[in-house]
Amino acid sequence: MRPFLSHPFDDDKLKEECGIFGVIGVSDAANFTALGLHALQHRGQEAGGIVAYHPDHGFNSARRFGYVRDNFTKADVMDTLPGQLAIGHVRYSTAGSKGATAIRDVQPFFGEFSMGGCAIAHNGNLTNAAALRRELIERGSIFQSSSDSECIIHLMARSIQKNLSERIKDALRACEGAFSVVAMTRTKLIGVRDPLGVRPLVLGRIGDSGWALSSETCALDIIGADFVREIDPGEMVVIEGNKIDSSRPFHPAPSRFCIFEKVYFSRPDSILGGQSVYETRHRIGMELAIEAPVDADLVCPVPDSGTPAAIGYSQQSGIPYAMGIIRNQYMGRTFIEPTESIRNMGVRLKLNVNRALIKGKRVILVDDSVVRGTTSRKIKDMILDAGAAEVHFRIASPPTAWPCFYGVDTPERGKLLAATMSEDEMRDWIGVDSLKFISLDGLYRAAGEAAGRDPAAPKFCDACFSGDYPVTPSDKIAEGFEMKAAE
Repeated sequence: MRPFLSHPFDDDKLKEECGIFGVIGVSDAANFTALGLHALQHRGQEAGGIVAYHPDHGFNSARRFGYVRDNFTKADVMDTLPGQLAIGHVRYSTAGSKGATAIRDVQPFFGEFSMGGCAIAHNGNLTNAAALRRELIERGSIFQSSSDSECIIHLMARSIQKNLSERIKDALRACEGAFSVVAMTRTKLIGVRDPLGVRPLVLGRIGDSGWALSSETCALDIIGADFVREIDPGEMVVIEGNKIDSSRPFHPAPSRFCIFEKVYFSRPDSILGGQSVYETRHRIGMELAIEAPVDADLVCPVPDSGTPAAIGYSQQSGIPYAMGIIRNQYMGRTFIEPTESIRNMGVRLKLNVNRALIKGKRVILVDDSVVRGTTSRKIKDMILDAGAAEVHFRIASPPTAWPCFYGVDTPERGKLLAATMSEDEMRDWIGVDSLKFISLDGLYRAAGEAAGRDPAAPKFCDACFSGDYPVTPSDKIAEGFEMKAAE
């Protein structure tokens, strides 16, 4: 039985990719890992897994569907994961069996090699996974999952290098796309980022003897670790005891960190590229107010991801901020199977309008993005039903017009509203008084690039907005995907 049922609100959001975490040099490493994964739950809610190593008990793993809190807080599970070294993963299926996850697809993946075992957890997406998989199968590899990440284990098995760290380098050199990886051997914790640094990975210190690798700094906070630094794009760190060895196994390339991490994916209490995610989103709201002002009575966020931008919009515009929409904090993704009558309630299962506040007001709604637009229409209907005089949408990202192939579950291009409609057409289709998106230059300014986006050398990966893919998605092109023509 699948643990999660689709909800109308969730269906119209870009899905978080995955979260990875690992620790070494602490007793009960698996418990530290579970806490880290709990802090990274926003990056994947379908399933999670932990692998731990103990010299007397070897490698042990636990993989479960559902939330970390429901699976990795139980003594009967955690007692099976002893040791001072562990890695973990929370998953949303961006590759493989999307929406039909099997337990065999849940990471970390483990392989037993002649020089010992190795477990790997991967955040991102390999854009040449289909080609790699075909080649590996032709050479005799037998795959156990539908995940692109399993290719890394098989590539390691094919390597002729004499130690596991070098085999990981060999394997990842054959991979294209986005990969932030945490891996573990019997004695080492390993972290790697792809040459473009599309997905985040940070290093933390736990007391005097422990180390942690994490997708985000917020997971270091929960275990009381000190943030040390980000793993650089194209860098590999190998931690053994108190020693950290850093190397650069890939050809250097300009960094292209995913800008949507700043807009939506990462938690607002994380630090990315030396900048507070919350402050970046606050500045996005200020830029929006400068670029797209409108005369109104209230600025209201679409909870929860629109909140920092809405506060910034309010402060820049001078229009009062208000919680015009209240989120039901207890509406998880395990709600009852929707009957037709419940389905017709739509987004009200998760969001409700503060009627006394909204009635008769001209309302600016600030949201992080518009994907299909279906949720925007439902929220607009709720606001009008509550008696609002006008509804204006302000979106804290540019129009999402292109799919992501680097670890985000984006709909096919034809299902993206901005791929088929102009801004005015989207406004009319959603049925609001006005609809404005932040410009790509404005988004870059909010992210710290004062001059805006440099088309010749953009600092971030913004392919979902611009169609400018920093890594050619070779598998998708083989399937018939048409790239944007060079301008």
